[in-house]
Amino acid sequence: MEERAAAVTMKGSPLTVLGPARKAGDKLPDFTVVDNGLQPVRAGDTSGKVRIIAAVPSLDTPVCDRETRRFNEAASALGGVEVLVVSTDLPFAQKRWCGAAGVNRVRTLSDYQTGSFGVAMGTLIKDLRLEARAVFVVDKNDVIRYVEYVPEIGADPNYDAALEAAKKLL
Repeated sequence: MEERAAAVTMKGSPLTVLGPARKAGDKLPDFTVVDNGLQPVRAGDTSGKVRIIAAVPSLDTPVCDRETRRFNEAASALGGVEVLVVSTDLPFAQKRWCGAAGVNRVRTLSDYQTGSFGVAMGTLIKDLRLEARAVFVVDKNDVIRYVEYVPEIGADPNYDAALEAAKKLL
């Protein structure tokens, strides 16, 4: 398994990330996560639509909270785009957080069981078993068209760039 030393930092401390760094033009790799009802969701199950896939460390942290809420708000204006937010939070915690936050336009998915998403997408932080912050925009044919790995996991992604990339694919 590929390891990328110092691929991201947390409060300035370097962290090792598992999996390859994806780039625009790559095919969306296979992975399996679970939804809030503990049902498996494979990468291919999301095919046929434009997707924004945001990897976040934990919904219960300020930046992840803000990011998920921001994509939730934007999702209503992006008809035809599905927003998926992936973390290693337990599905029960994701469901509770969404209910408390009023988030109902994004689909939260958990990578807690195997880390399959994180390894496939190059976001699984080796020592913490959390996702590094990243945003991917994937077209209807499962080709990644936009990638942002946020270097400091406590920083926000470039929301406007991700949303613009998704709009261009509609």
